[in-house]
Amino acid sequence: MVRLRISAVHQIFPPNAHNSNSNFLSRKHQFLSLIKLCSSPNHLFQIHSQIIVSGLQNDSFLTTELLRFAALSPSRNLSYARSLLFRYNLHFSPFPWNCIIRGYASSDSPREAIWVFEDMRRRGIRPNNLTFPFLIKACATLTTLQEACAELGNLSLGRWVHSQVVERGMVLNVQLGTALVDMYAKSGDVGCARLVFNCLKQRSVWTWSAMILGLAQHGFANEAIELFTNMMSSSVTPNYVTFIGVLCACSHAGLVDKGYHYFNIMERVYGIKPMMIHYGSMVDVLCRASRVKEAYEFIMRMPVEPDPIVWRTLLSACSARDVDGGAQVVEEARKRLLELEPKRGGNVVMVANMFAEVGMWKQAADCRRAMKDGGMKKMAGESCVEVGGSLRKFFSGFDGRADSDGIYDLLDGLNLHMQMVNF
Repeated sequence: MVRLRISAVHQIFPPNAHNSNSNFLSRKHQFLSLIKLCSSPNHLFQIHSQIIVSGLQNDSFLTTELLRFAALSPSRNLSYARSLLFRYNLHFSPFPWNCIIRGYASSDSPREAIWVFEDMRRRGIRPNNLTFPFLIKACATLTTLQEACAELGNLSLGRWVHSQVVERGMVLNVQLGTALVDMYAKSGDVGCARLVFNCLKQRSVWTWSAMILGLAQHGFANEAIELFTNMMSSSVTPNYVTFIGVLCACSHAGLVDKGYHYFNIMERVYGIKPMMIHYGSMVDVLCRASRVKEAYEFIMRMPVEPDPIVWRTLLSACSARDVDGGAQVVEEARKRLLELEPKRGGNVVMVANMFAEVGMWKQAADCRRAMKDGGMKKMAGESCVEVGGSLRKFFSGFDGRADSDGIYDLLDGLNLHMQMVNF
């Protein structure tokens, strides 16, 4: 159990509040109002201390609201929420557990949501329909984290959670179904995502968006666009995530004209103002189609200042393509990118490689030297594979001799065995 010290606090109620007249709200209602107005963990600690002073710490509704705020507010403190769970015997109901699981699923530590669920099961608390969507979200988040290979983030975990849903005979409602579609799609199992999607009798815009984006990101561009067409024929109105998926599909399929069409109707027809990610997706559509100069002109017309991702997308397309006015585009993209992210090693390596491609060895060497002098390093590329429920990472330039010795010994043994049995 985690116990946090509550520091000395200033009084947050008016003087003589105990002697206030009958028109003054009850102490409990005052505390509930204060919790709703709470804006930081320090304020929450103050409210908690005043609840203890007032002798209302055994009010389960009040302490549950404290836990809910600690777990789900923007300034969440999940360790504090977990301490409240056991300190005030709130752990007999699934609602406080769901709050903590949901909080971890939306945090930088989604793996903790799995451990909280396991603790919930060990204590005999029966999950309800709200538990599993948050748990599945944690599995999907683990899959998309930058360090997913180093964490848990594998498909078998999500399948296990799905099996728990089936085992308990829970109804596949919109919220649960959407979470499953999102988890399977992000994990790369588009087939299972589509099966769950087709089984749903009701689908929200988030269900459609998760399926469209999953198809687009895993090479099924035409299927994603076809699904979007079906969505427009239904009563569901697309949102900003839907158009991210559609533009991603156009990018992978090389459909520039359709990309422009969908980008334009997003605001003109559906009233969705394009975000930076939509502009970046449209730049990617043009760059993948080798229309680099057009992509540069599109960036120059953007009503917002392009972010580093947009310039990096353009620069990576320029490095391998010769276009009219290419030198100007390359120079502008290089200049803007290094201005925005001067300490990012990957940017410097990209520029150095571009110089090397055209034989400008001195400039390439200068970039490498500046990178070395500045202490910058490019993160090694990595991939991972799941074997037997465990994830194994492989780095670019990884020296696997320590592991390969045992592998070759095993292969030699198998070879000898096959010779002995005349295989």
